[in-house]
Amino acid sequence: HDRRHGLRVEHCRVLCHLRRAADGQKMSKSKGNVVDPLGLIDKYGADALRFFMAAMESQGRDVKMDEKRVEGYRNFATKLWNAVRFAQSNDIGASSSIAAPAATLAVNKWIIGEVVSTLAELDKALADLRFDAAANAIYHFVWDQFCDWYLELIKPVFSADPSSVRAEPVEAPSFSSEEKNSPSTSSGRTDAEETRAVAGWVIDQILVMLHPFMPFITEELWHAQGERPYDIIVAQWPAPAAQIDAQASAEISWLIRMVSEIRAARAELGVPPGAKLPAIVNEASAETRARVERLTPALSRLARIENWQFDGTASGGAAQVVVDEATIVLPLEGVIDIEAERARLTKSLQAAQKEAKSLEGRLANPAFVEKAKPEAVEKARADHAEKVAETQRLEAALTRLG
Repeated sequence: HDRRHGLRVEHCRVLCHLRRAADGQKMSKSKGNVVDPLGLIDKYGADALRFFMAAMESQGRDVKMDEKRVEGYRNFATKLWNAVRFAQSNDIGASSSIAAPAATLAVNKWIIGEVVSTLAELDKALADLRFDAAANAIYHFVWDQFCDWYLELIKPVFSADPSSVRAEPVEAPSFSSEEKNSPSTSSGRTDAEETRAVAGWVIDQILVMLHPFMPFITEELWHAQGERPYDIIVAQWPAPAAQIDAQASAEISWLIRMVSEIRAARAELGVPPGAKLPAIVNEASAETRARVERLTPALSRLARIENWQFDGTASGGAAQVVVDEATIVLPLEGVIDIEAERARLTKSLQAAQKEAKSLEGRLANPAFVEKAKPEAVEKARADHAEKVAETQRLEAALTRLG
């Protein structure tokens, strides 16, 4: 506070920074590598650039102005926009509640818990001035948990597909085939009504949490979701007044792991996207067996599995994936040419190993590390990490084939 002039200092802490070009060099007019932020805004939008600046603001590290990353955050904004459009097409509107709605479905309990977890992570990051961690927390929640999984899992609630996920009682079957026959929750609401309430509430929490990073699109969607007496900039910060449901969290997390592993195996081995495979579950615990039986419709729809059986062997070639204690065998006879696929993977693995070894040798050479330009050394390290990861993926794919 400046007593002489009656002025008050609004900002007591200021973050200093340096912006570099994408290759790590300092920006300079003479080098011609200066990035015009107005040009990026015209191309990708102010929200995308603002989110990029926050996500890259790691303490003690200069920010590299990588246009590809800005483009990626524009895509993130587009994904959120499409998610809200999907919600609106299913009559999911604004929530009237600050606290989380009551939920009985596993998928709804799970997403409420994810909001609670993300909010805690976001609050801590903002308090610590870790804007990169804050941006990455909300990004991961919106893109992965909400858009990629929650919206996919709730689609059957609004359709004639019975592959939705209940939580209570644990032994209860999946949704009935028609929404109008959906079982009622303890509050007398149908599953669809409960899901609309929860999804609308979650979208509101997303918009408020994301608003500091992407103010324009969040304000637009805030009002698009329904009539509001105030703008999002003065909306209350989330206060879910809810706890993480451990049972629902474990159930949906297991489903996500199972589907992800099967999808990864299919992609690695070149299984056609439309092909449906049988699945054999071996060495499964009683809990895993119960989960497979309870979640069969959702598992089959998301992983493209035509039928499930326990404790068996494949007559021909097969892929294997491991989820917790269970091994899932995916017979591939007649789906792909197994020997040709094994040869392709082996050739690709050898090439990746050769490139990784070459880069490793370059990085082990003191003359290169000490005398080369920093951006060249950093690129070599990034290329090496990429090739090592590629090698690991190819080795895993070959292992799956047995």
